[in-house]
Amino acid sequence: MKQPLGVILAGGLATRMGGGDKGRLELSGQSILDHVLARLQPQVATVALNANGDPARFADLGLPVIADSVEGYAGPLAGVLAGLDWAATQGADTIVTAAADTPFFPCDLVPQLLLAAEDRRYPLALSASQGADGKVWRQPTFGLWPVALRHDLRAALDDGLRKVVLWTDKHEAGQAVFPVSDIDPFFNVNTPEELQTARRLAGEQTR
Repeated sequence: MKQPLGVILAGGLATRMGGGDKGRLELSGQSILDHVLARLQPQVATVALNANGDPARFADLGLPVIADSVEGYAGPLAGVLAGLDWAATQGADTIVTAAADTPFFPCDLVPQLLLAAEDRRYPLALSASQGADGKVWRQPTFGLWPVALRHDLRAALDDGLRKVVLWTDKHEAGQAVFPVSDIDPFFNVNTPEELQTARRLAGEQTR
């Protein structure tokens, strides 16, 4: 299979941060988006940014900016569909998505997702965190998605589906499980308090 393309999901409204682009918030002298790019780019063939509104605000990143084709901020699945449609124009078979507000996600995200999707009908897999107590919780914005299912996904969104796992379970997605050590690798920044936590964690990691 060809190397996946990467899609950073930045199409949300960031209401708990007071609006704006969460990925532009500063973390250890860079934006959160810079941290996400630094982790995702080495793992994929190329990267695009899924974002709504004026794409010119991201011109400094030098990335293709793709907007949702489903109106009304339909959630992460709309960003996945936008990424799949873009990937189809690039001749790609799959994409891997990462959230724009999650600066510490695993540097082996893509190979682990590919392993989780082996021997499945479609190359489809989601990430999950596992705590020390063995509890597993899914991370549905970090996934491997097949271009072959984009029309199925579009139909599901048109029918009103918004919950990621309802669609991925239907297609028997694999699961790549990542252990939680000092922090959950999928810790994301939704509130000003979580931004302060991310800054503290970033400082601990760079000492």
